[in-house]
Amino acid sequence: MIRRREVITLLGGAVAWPIAARAQQAAMPVVGFLNGASPDRYRPMVAAFRQGLEQSGYVEGQNVSVEYRWAEGHYDRLPALAADLVHRQVAVIVTGGTPPAVAAKAATSTIPIVINVGIDPVQAGLIASLNRPGGNVTGIAILTAVLAIKRVEMLHELLRTSTTFAILVNPTSPLTEPELKGVRDAARSLGLELHVLNATTVSEIDLAFARLIELRAGGLVVSVDPFLTSQRQRIIAAAASHSVPAIYGVREFATAGGLMTYGSDLADAYRQSGIYAANLLKGARPADLPVQQVVKVELVVNLKTAKTLGLTFPITLLGRADEVIE
Repeated sequence: MIRRREVITLLGGAVAWPIAARAQQAAMPVVGFLNGASPDRYRPMVAAFRQGLEQSGYVEGQNVSVEYRWAEGHYDRLPALAADLVHRQVAVIVTGGTPPAVAAKAATSTIPIVINVGIDPVQAGLIASLNRPGGNVTGIAILTAVLAIKRVEMLHELLRTSTTFAILVNPTSPLTEPELKGVRDAARSLGLELHVLNATTVSEIDLAFARLIELRAGGLVVSVDPFLTSQRQRIIAAAASHSVPAIYGVREFATAGGLMTYGSDLADAYRQSGIYAANLLKGARPADLPVQQVVKVELVVNLKTAKTLGLTFPITLLGRADEVIE
């Protein structure tokens, strides 16, 4: 038999447990994740970000919550998405790409921000210096404009007889102008005619490839951009359909069937972003965390795609590959 006092005690415990659980949940820190692309195409990067958090003791859903905001390639949505995260009073904001970083910095001067950008963050006005960023911003810098020059050179090394190349860019990206300057200079020094193809929407990607065929371009360089990366399956399929050899800056293009990639390990950069976010959650000040420059680059070659295109990689190029997909 259960006495009345025991019943009250049991009921009290039943009521107290949900309250305690809610209090524990409310105390869980929240990280805002702001990206210009779409979630379905950025799963490897999100997985790498979570890995970085876990390496530092934070597991999503257990002791940290993540609020994801995706612009789906519409960069004009980023200011509102950043403001929403600030209103949500997240503990840290992690950004992917330069436009989200700019939007986050404009939205708050107090919430710590972890950037993951492809331009010089000092020149972009995001930080004071790499070693002492100052303010509320720190993170990762991937100098993609420099790597774009190497992509032109490598594609030329593969396609010695081609004299006309094209580059596919997102004209709304802050990366485009500095990247194009270097690529044009490289093409000029190699005696190549270079055409710029713009795409900010899916339909414009199709139009860009139609223009590519009209120009009779022998090769294509695809710029590193969150929107273009999110549409890699479509771009790879279009390149295959038109038998256009292309080089990309993100290894996921090669693993998905693209001809070759040369660039920084983007997934590893997102893993580093997770580690930085965890450090900030533990109390580190962004002003004291140096911005890390990603210097590790990799060349990935897809021989299966090369065979389909009737291409043979020269030994000089194949010998430099970090990974060969057969």
